[in-house]
Amino acid sequence: MVVERYSEKLSASVVGGIAVLTVLVITVACSSAPQDAPETAGMTPTPADVRAGTLQRTPYPYTTPLPPAVPTVLDGIYVKFDPRPGERAPCRRCPPYPPEGGIWRLSLDEGVFRVYHDGTGWATLGSFTVQGDRIEFFNDPHCIWDVGIYTWKLEGGSLSLEAVTDGCGFDLRRRNLTTYPWASCRPPSTEAAITGHWPAPSGCDGDWTTLEEPDGE
Repeated sequence: MVVERYSEKLSASVVGGIAVLTVLVITVACSSAPQDAPETAGMTPTPADVRAGTLQRTPYPYTTPLPPAVPTVLDGIYVKFDPRPGERAPCRRCPPYPPEGGIWRLSLDEGVFRVYHDGTGWATLGSFTVQGDRIEFFNDPHCIWDVGIYTWKLEGGSLSLEAVTDGCGFDLRRRNLTTYPWASCRPPSTEAAITGHWPAPSGCDGDWTTLEEPDGE
């Protein structure tokens, strides 16, 4: 009789222990389960987000110190329209300065250049310097070792660049900057700036025209 009672108590203890252990396992599993992720966590940034972020960022001195933040004769916003048709083919590692049609924007602002493509939201930034009729682009995150050297001409509100040397992105940066001239978004006069009565190039709107530009003579 004593043995039977002992066996019954032992069985009850084992069952009770298993039940407690089961509860503990379930509790730990529930408490460690990941919380629902915010709805925006997996969202892809829109072109507008990329555009705003590019305006807020500054270059990193990958290989060359940042130039002084002083105005240059080329400071301003420029746009071009590439008539190339079609859409970008899907790619995991798309090349820099993709050969895409549509509106492109170029900002030159006190030693900082920014390039942005409206249709895809592709953007980059880096440093630049101007000496005489030459402009150099460097500290570009897409080609940190390459320095692009160009000659420039600004006539009639149109900026033309001609490459001296630039191997960035298998010559894609050179092609992007030189294939078509860049139209200045600067109004031809103070009156035109105030009234808006001038044929502003397509693309001269939005945040990219708020960068401060030096007064013309």
